Amino acid sequence: MKLGALFSGGKDSTYAIYKSMKEHEVVCLIAIKSLNPESYMFHVPAFEHIEKQAEALGIPLILVETKGVKEEELKDLQKTIEQAKEKYAIEGIITGAVASTYQASRVQRICSTLGLWQFNPLWQINQMELLKDLIKDKFEVVITGIAAYPLEETWLGRKLDENALKDMKELEEKYKINVAGEGGEFETMVVNSPIHKKKIEMIETKKEYANNQGTLIIKKVELK
Repeated sequence: MKLGALFSGGKDSTYAIYKSMKEHEVVCLIAIKSLNPESYMFHVPAFEHIEKQAEALGIPLILVETKGVKEEELKDLQKTIEQAKEKYAIEGIITGAVASTYQASRVQRICSTLGLWQFNPLWQINQMELLKDLIKDKFEVVITGIAAYPLEETWLGRKLDENALKDMKELEEKYKINVAGEGGEFETMVVNSPIHKKKIEMIETKKEYANNQGTLIIKKVELK
């Protein structure tokens, strides 16, 4: 099938594309840039480089801005998916939803309205196993945002590797945080993977952190 993918540049949306490519053709990426840092639906950290991330994958990007008002932002998403259907003749939409019923149900509603199939290849996967699979499948993932105690500034810019998973598992057991960031504990950016045509290199970054919340400000990237 010809599919469009909801794309944030983070680990879940990128890994969902990777899984989908095993059986389907991913013909476009759909990205919604939210002006609301507390958006209910859309990824915010490091989004300023979404066009470079799409270029790194070699897949056409449809990028639309939304004010990020709860529920209203879904109208912007629907219009964008309609645009993708007209331009690329997509038959379905890929999401990186793992456990968020809020997100999955709303995308399903839009897909039903537009006569599209919704494909959630990561839905209800054990979250620690998902992180292990990312590493096994050679995904290079960088943490770009944190928003939960006891995650500290040192996590910003850290790569998700075996050591990071071990530390995250300990924090999960002690503080009940979600190891995959499903509660909004952290955000990520994929800089390389088997489906990347080019690797993303962070040339200049800065950390902003206060009160267990922080963002990796990525000032400059290059594609290699």
